[in-house]
Amino acid sequence: MDPISFQDFLKVEIRSGTIARAERFPEARKPAYKLWVGLGPELKVKTASAQLTSHYSPEQLVRKQVVGVVNFSPKQVANFVSGPGTRVT
Repeated sequence: MDPISFQDFLKVEIRSGTIARAERFPEARKPAYKLWVGLGPELKVKTASAQLTSHYSPEQLVRKQVVGVVNFSPKQVANFVSGPGTRVT
């Protein structure tokens, strides 16, 4: 990976949130889940997809705390749009 400058890092908006809903995502090319992440009153609920199927069931993900970047451009994965701007790690 190429390093980024400190100025680029300052543009990254990282927030913590709680997974409110998780469901299987059979349309994804690689096994994944669709996630709905509550990020508080300002950002409300954002969508994301995550390749966590080998680690968790959808039921285990609900109410888990996550950290994500919330200012990425939206990304469409199959028929589901992550975002706008959310990537969960």
